[in-house]
Amino acid sequence: MTLVEPKVIGTPAERLDAHDKVTGTAAYAFEHPVDDPAYLYPILSTIGRGRVTAMHTADAEALHGVLAVLTVFDAPRLADTSDGELSILQDPEVHFRGQFVGAVVAESPEVARHGAGLVRVDYDEAPHDTDFRSGRDDLYAPDDVNAGFPTDTDDGDVTAALAAAAVTVDQVYSTAMEHNNPMEPHATIARWTPGGSGPVLTLHDSTQGVHSVRQTLAPLFGLEVERVRVIAPYVGGGFGSKGLPHAHNVLAVLAAQRTAGRPVKFALTRQQMFALSAYRTATVQHIRLGADADGRLTALSHEAVEQSAKIKEFAEQSAVPSRMMYSTPNRHTTHRLAALDVPAPSWMRAPGETPGMFAAEVAMDELAVACELDPVELRIRNEPDVDPSTGRPWSGRRLTDCLREGARRFGWADRDATARSRSDSEWQVGLGVASATYPANTMPGSVARIVYESDGTYTVQIGSVDIGTGAWTALTQIAADALGCPLDSIVLQIGDTNLPPATVAGGSTGTTSWGSAIVAAARAFRDQYGTTPVPGAEASAGTLDNPDAERFALHSFGAHFVEAHVRRDSCEIRVERMLGVFAIGRVVNARTVRSQLIGGMTMGVSMALHESSVNDPRFGHVVTQDLASYHVSTHADIRYLDAVCLDDVDEHAGPMGSKGAGEIGIVGAAAAVANAVHHATGLRVRKVPIHLDDLLPG
Repeated sequence: MTLVEPKVIGTPAERLDAHDKVTGTAAYAFEHPVDDPAYLYPILSTIGRGRVTAMHTADAEALHGVLAVLTVFDAPRLADTSDGELSILQDPEVHFRGQFVGAVVAESPEVARHGAGLVRVDYDEAPHDTDFRSGRDDLYAPDDVNAGFPTDTDDGDVTAALAAAAVTVDQVYSTAMEHNNPMEPHATIARWTPGGSGPVLTLHDSTQGVHSVRQTLAPLFGLEVERVRVIAPYVGGGFGSKGLPHAHNVLAVLAAQRTAGRPVKFALTRQQMFALSAYRTATVQHIRLGADADGRLTALSHEAVEQSAKIKEFAEQSAVPSRMMYSTPNRHTTHRLAALDVPAPSWMRAPGETPGMFAAEVAMDELAVACELDPVELRIRNEPDVDPSTGRPWSGRRLTDCLREGARRFGWADRDATARSRSDSEWQVGLGVASATYPANTMPGSVARIVYESDGTYTVQIGSVDIGTGAWTALTQIAADALGCPLDSIVLQIGDTNLPPATVAGGSTGTTSWGSAIVAAARAFRDQYGTTPVPGAEASAGTLDNPDAERFALHSFGAHFVEAHVRRDSCEIRVERMLGVFAIGRVVNARTVRSQLIGGMTMGVSMALHESSVNDPRFGHVVTQDLASYHVSTHADIRYLDAVCLDDVDEHAGPMGSKGAGEIGIVGAAAAVANAVHHATGLRVRKVPIHLDDLLPG
């Protein structure tokens, strides 16, 4: 594949949307100006399972300013109810606590909320089950796991290899349920207007993919996709939770059918997001490792048990990274689900890799201790020559380089291998390391259009979305180099289904997938018009086919290094230093890539020490419903944090030679923290988040 010659690509260009965001002029979904809006507030179930028998709405309907009250008995019908999460208000069944059972639409958000509080709901309550544990007798194997991976794999004879191993690790690791919690809550504005061939639905939505929202919602309402328009120029974070539309989108559209063309505004509260905006499933993972006396793996078994929902299955691919990360002749991986009366889980930053690599990389640290090997050296000794899961050669696997460069920068050589060997006043000090990986995929289906304007600029159009990652800037850089013109000659248009189709901003595929389409369109434009186009000249093209994707194993790699301090008397944990070194192909924008990497690393620290959505099985709901009880790491939680990228161009990854950076920063980060805590204290904690009382016995 011919690579783009980088001139603007790779530079730390300032964010083109920065001024609008810091001055408050960037309009997010709920802020989009619309004429005469109405406001929606939902009515949520207060039981974990059962049936609505009556809804008393008279008091709400009599309230001045209330425009409509929707209930499970009279809401508009959906044309497609096959999606259990999205088919709301279509019957009186309650599948989880916090489910939508109605809504009030009013002239103001205050009146809508007051009206919703006046609606009384009667239930026929049934026993609910929200108790996630690995020992349940109703665990089952899904047909496949997220991204279409096989549920189970087997290579060689793991049982025999473990029995013959010189050194073994056999432990259980667990990760907590986590909620994505982007700064901008899930929000939408829905409006129905008449059209020539029928009604037209317009949504201003906080989403990671305008075209995916359109494709999903159109059949629910019996519409052709062309009669749905979705607009999202600015999105305040998503972390996977906005990768697909959720029930709040459907509720707003149903409500807008009752307002005679008035737009309906709906934003979830922070508390409501803990039931209605997806989350990362809890996991329990059993890992067994066998190695020879030199620390080379002879067997690996990774068995994952996870939470799913009865209304909609989601299977996190937690054991998949163990299929390719290290070399061993004998390997066994499985996934099993517990279907519960809970909201449906979904994507959260690096689904699968994040919980799976926590367990796997803590197990590797335990193996290093058992083998009396340096943890960096152990990982290097188990480098595979080819991808163990496919047999394909690596397009560029530089994990060893990441480990060695990180060790050099972090001062790893000065580390005493003995746990509890270093102290600083009243603090015990420990150093930990963990590897990181994430697949470097390109999603087909994006199309870019380039138009030459009379003022000498090029309008570049693609229906992608910038969720805060810097896509506005990175795609402009790619277009400038692909067309061979200055950065200020590019006018980028994104975030609208009226633009050419684009895939979702997810799976760290956005820049490569959309950028590939822009490069293809630029080459088609130059082939047709040369370097002296006339105003109005136009060309379009889609994401380039990459035959190397079928011949090579495309992955990014990295290494995390952490210095953790643990106070002797209180067991308080502080991350004093953290360094990530990554090989992610060519960096498109050094400024925004670094932000993505340190953002992921910070979320990894948050996973290790803070984030936990606590379920109360008595009532069937998450009780940590705000950012006071659900703590997320911020600047004050890490004193020194840095991320660096190796000078790296992956010629097999696409026309820019780049691979995604949005998710690899979190992968392995929690394990590095846990490993540093063990080195500081001598106590091995095999769950996250790590609490103070986990360390008190030592």
